[in-house]
Amino acid sequence: MNKSLRWRVLAIVAVVALGAWAIYPPTQKVRLGLDLKGGVHLVLRVQTDDALRLETETSMNRLRDELVKAGGVGVTATALSPTAFQLAGVAADQDGVLRQAATEVEATFNRESGAAGTYVFRIKANIANQIRQETVDQAIRTIDRRVNELGVAEPIVARQGGQDQILVQLPGVDDVTRAKEIIKSTSLLELTLVESGPASTREQLLTATGGMVPSDAEVLPGVAPSAPGQAPGGVVYYLLKKTPVVSGRDLRNARPTLDENNRPAVGFSLKSDGASRFGTFTGANIGRNLAIVLDERVYSAPVIEGRISDDGRIAGNFTQQEANDLALTLRSGALPASLTYLEERTVGPSLGADSIRAGVMASITGLTVVTLFMLAYYKRSGVNAVVAMVINLLVLLALMVYFQATMTLPGIAGFILTIGMGVDSNVLIFERIKEELGTAKGARAAVAAGFDRVFLTILDTHVASLIAAAFLFQFGTGPIRGFATTLTIGLLTNVFTSVFVSRTLFELLLSRKQARLSI
Repeated sequence: MNKSLRWRVLAIVAVVALGAWAIYPPTQKVRLGLDLKGGVHLVLRVQTDDALRLETETSMNRLRDELVKAGGVGVTATALSPTAFQLAGVAADQDGVLRQAATEVEATFNRESGAAGTYVFRIKANIANQIRQETVDQAIRTIDRRVNELGVAEPIVARQGGQDQILVQLPGVDDVTRAKEIIKSTSLLELTLVESGPASTREQLLTATGGMVPSDAEVLPGVAPSAPGQAPGGVVYYLLKKTPVVSGRDLRNARPTLDENNRPAVGFSLKSDGASRFGTFTGANIGRNLAIVLDERVYSAPVIEGRISDDGRIAGNFTQQEANDLALTLRSGALPASLTYLEERTVGPSLGADSIRAGVMASITGLTVVTLFMLAYYKRSGVNAVVAMVINLLVLLALMVYFQATMTLPGIAGFILTIGMGVDSNVLIFERIKEELGTAKGARAAVAAGFDRVFLTILDTHVASLIAAAFLFQFGTGPIRGFATTLTIGLLTNVFTSVFVSRTLFELLLSRKQARLSI
């Protein structure tokens, strides 16, 4: 055996050993997709109108407050739709103030003048489309962070169908209800000043305001405070400032903790900008109540006893699991809009096990039939082809483990296709070798000529298939991408085994004295 051949044999042995080590034990190393492991398949719709409505109301309140500060006593603001609001009661001498205050707002809204000091602001069409797009993108990022913190292996979170639809696949999830609640929870935290309350009814709460809710305030429900060790009280109502001091967007971190009564709670810390605003606010409002609002519900309204900078705590009769889940959703960020479920399918582990058995059986059957054909038609050279195919499948599986690709049912189809591609490449090579032997060449020369002349053909067919796989991966959904991934890796490993491994095996056989080529 010459030195070059020895090194090639050692390289093949090393590749086989590394591949076997990479996939053992397969139950721990190979990542299984939803269709093989079981889990939940969800399709959600993002209510992008919520994000437009928030932008509209925020701009409306900010503009109204600026006019009121400038002396506009009779100015009122009304939301007309998710994309439009109206200002009324703007005096003629306030037109200059309005123009100055609306400078920033008019970057997003078109302004239309009406009669008697009335102005209508509508979101520009391109801005509305941009907000919808950003809302879905942010929802995808938020959901992805949440399901990753749940410990789900290889979740899929991606757009599907319409521009406002999101596909979520969670392999191996057992507690589907909890997963859905965490995904869908808006978890929008707001800290805002309490004007009055708590009161047992809305009417009692609004007695001092003549039954009317001030334009800069809102009424939200909450849970009545309870003594330590007692069950939560009934529903009460608070009159709160509409514009929060800080919100969930100002959060730096959130974590489960305990309150002063040793009950589960959630601690949070603020970013520098939010901490500065919060410190100034709490310092100026010592002795007043601060409402901690989560998803438009008041969880607690403690008295501000001193200046608070960057740390706070949410208490509210949580269980430990509820505190953990709330901290998780706050850390991952609030969803920019609410979600609705369009589709839900649960795949049981037993169905996944059946799919695995069927896929493995199909692969073994295909490999067995191909092996019998190659041995019957190409005699002992068929052993060469079978060994190359087995090494091909081993290296393919090892590379999928290395790249942390998920094995799905379409991926198993890719494995079976890889067997077919391996056979096709070997048939091309073997037929060419037979033609060379027919010209009275020796076995070594025929093998060398057969591999050299077929190499470009094999390369050409594999590059064409790689282009097709690239399009499948680019434009396909989850299962199609799984197939494209397996196909791509299988094409690359097939070139290695059908050319390098197969040729090395032939040359190893012919390196012996008086060796004959059985083909």
